[in-house]
Amino acid sequence: MRFTNALAQPGLGAIAEVKRRSPSAGDLRPDADPARLAAQFAAAGAAAISVLVDERFAGTLDDLRAARAATDAPLLGKGFFSTEEQLRELREAGADAVLLILRDLDDARTAHLLAYAHDLGMDALVEAHTADELQRALALDAPVVGVNARDLETFDIDRRLQLELVARAAGDRIVIAESGVHTRAQGAAAELAGADAILVGSALMQAPDPQAKLRELISRPLVKVCGLTRQDDVDAAIEAGADLLGFILVDKSPRRTDAVLDVPDTALSVAVFVEDTTETPADLIQFYPDDGGTVRGREALLLREGREVARVLDQPWRERDPTHWSTASAANGRIVLAGGLGPENVRDAIAAVRPWAVDAASSLEREPGVKDHDKVRAYVKAARQ
Repeated sequence: MRFTNALAQPGLGAIAEVKRRSPSAGDLRPDADPARLAAQFAAAGAAAISVLVDERFAGTLDDLRAARAATDAPLLGKGFFSTEEQLRELREAGADAVLLILRDLDDARTAHLLAYAHDLGMDALVEAHTADELQRALALDAPVVGVNARDLETFDIDRRLQLELVARAAGDRIVIAESGVHTRAQGAAAELAGADAILVGSALMQAPDPQAKLRELISRPLVKVCGLTRQDDVDAAIEAGADLLGFILVDKSPRRTDAVLDVPDTALSVAVFVEDTTETPADLIQFYPDDGGTVRGREALLLREGREVARVLDQPWRERDPTHWSTASAANGRIVLAGGLGPENVRDAIAAVRPWAVDAASSLEREPGVKDHDKVRAYVKAARQ
């Protein structure tokens, strides 16, 4: 199926949503042109496009037809559906997939609609919000499962629960993290939990340039500023646009800190350890299995809830390896490139290695553990351009 296949591609995909209004936030983009937006989202790299066809979101089937006429990208018809007639209408209007919300459907009806959608040549995104609903989706063997961070009754967002459920669902099916993604780091959190794609609506519709916002959310590499010891430096890195904030909890390091400082939920905190780890509130752990005979070795594991999600490839401690970039470029999987990176060379490093993330520490300092904010801004800007 076109929708499922598009979402099964390597890396984090995005379903970009055309939505004029939201029951929770009111008007988002009342003048949204579904044809124009669908074409822009496809050009910006959307794996698929979601179109709200429900009047509560100021949408109609004509919006779906307009999007279909403007792009060949897979289209998800989104609304509240429970009948065969509604699915036929969606298919005739150009939908490749339909949203089925478990809150509103019992298991027998969901199973019937899944089979009927398949007969129509459509995929189905089966949406869960709670642990019980996720268990139902898994029991139904739904090929594509969405985990919505928004409670459809209270409209509250619970991203922590969403990530927990995404991690449970990940495996032999496509998993979509729906709602609650406004930054690259929030998308990356879903990716590392096991999501194949994110579904983004409000963040795009509220952006001055929805196409540019979509490009930003799915662009790589992520940018990490490490060796932070002061809250003022954390705040400066966040303001500059850093996605990952690193705190080194290693006695021998000149950038040692006693604690993970405050990081807003728009970014991810990373606690760095060598040889051993301890409990930490950080979102991720960067673990060097050995000290390399000095302070740290050259390779670390990036861990989420104890599971490896990426590898950190570093330079030798206070040394340079001229083959570092070429070696890193040949590595498989998610790679965080570290060692000797700064504003002057990070673009070249990205071009040579194509890493999932880049990591800098000492090159951004005035003295060990104290960041130069101008250098931080220049580094993040260079890495994200």
